[in-house]
Amino acid sequence: MPTIHVEMFEGRTTEQKRDFVKAVTEAAVATLGCKAESVDIIFQDVKKENWATGGKLWSD
Repeated sequence: MPTIHVEMFEGRTTEQKRDFVKAVTEAAVATLGCKAESVDIIFQDVKKENWATGGKLWSD
């Protein structure tokens, strides 16, 4: 507890993901009262051709 799923466009660097994981973990600990060791974060990188908003692919 908790497991946080993050879907975003591919292209973020490992350093950006590392910084994000640190910030989200700290926020979960502060707001949920859990231990950092119990926070799981799963990234799913999505190609822009596989994501659409408002009837339009992001790759268009």
